[in-house]
Amino acid sequence: MTLKNSSIKVTEFIISGFDVIKMPMAVGVVILIIYVVAVLANIMNIMLITYDKKLHKPMYLLICNLAVVDILYTSSASPTMIGVLVAGVKTISYVPCLIQMFAFNLGIVMEMFSLAVMAFDRLLAVSCPFHYHSYLTNARTLVLTFILWIAACGFVAFCPATVIPLPHCYSMMMYTFCDYSAVIRTTCVDPNYYFNMIATITFFLLFITFIYICLSYVGIIFFVKLTSNNDKLKMGSTCLNHLIVVTCYYCPIFITAILTRLGLVLTLEARNGLLIGTILGTSLVNPFVYCLRTKEIKCKIIKVFEKKLTSQ
Repeated sequence: MTLKNSSIKVTEFIISGFDVIKMPMAVGVVILIIYVVAVLANIMNIMLITYDKKLHKPMYLLICNLAVVDILYTSSASPTMIGVLVAGVKTISYVPCLIQMFAFNLGIVMEMFSLAVMAFDRLLAVSCPFHYHSYLTNARTLVLTFILWIAACGFVAFCPATVIPLPHCYSMMMYTFCDYSAVIRTTCVDPNYYFNMIATITFFLLFITFIYICLSYVGIIFFVKLTSNNDKLKMGSTCLNHLIVVTCYYCPIFITAILTRLGLVLTLEARNGLLIGTILGTSLVNPFVYCLRTKEIKCKIIKVFEKKLTSQ
């Protein structure tokens, strides 16, 4: 953690992670389209669940929370990337950069927590079908969600708390937006110490949430064996939605971790590409999985479009 003497006062950062891209406008337009579709799809899920009292149930409240998390997750980074690629705005002020870093990491942590609590919801629904609504009420679901947001903020507070006191030696970032690694590399310290700390926290959260999700499905499989065939189909359908979302989120993370452990050193361009794909892919897939595969939400969407067509 040796400090360099040539520290500078940084008021803004220059984002240079897209400088090697040959067609920045085309890439920016693609990111813009995916971002707009993802945000609109998540907002639609939130509105449908909010305004339909029949959907005011724990499972749908958790889906609504996941939609909020996805909007936060993708909105923390996408506008900056779109601004760089489409508008050519390659600078970001110091304070907005730190806010972006906090929001992005909060989205990552809340995505894990949200998927874990949704696994708990499915396990409770399968193991205690007759007492499910008495055990997990709407009020308890909201309290649990609020506690998860507070806990996630506590974990993510580590990022600005460690960055703010550090002097900066560079104002240029070889990254696509302000994530923790990007900001740390602009400081005058040895980044490995801070990378190891954030890697430890991230691995702990990933390990705990993923193992919990896996154990939940072990329990679900056990209890499903004791139910009738009709119940098995219904439970399998609702659990499959969650499994698709879990796979889309955890697979890119674990693939990157495995490749790194096998000794494959990712280039900065490859790392940036995987990160962008994870951010946009997760936020785009999640709402469509729950729109198209959840019967109640799908029926509600069809009714809305039918009303519009008949009114015309």
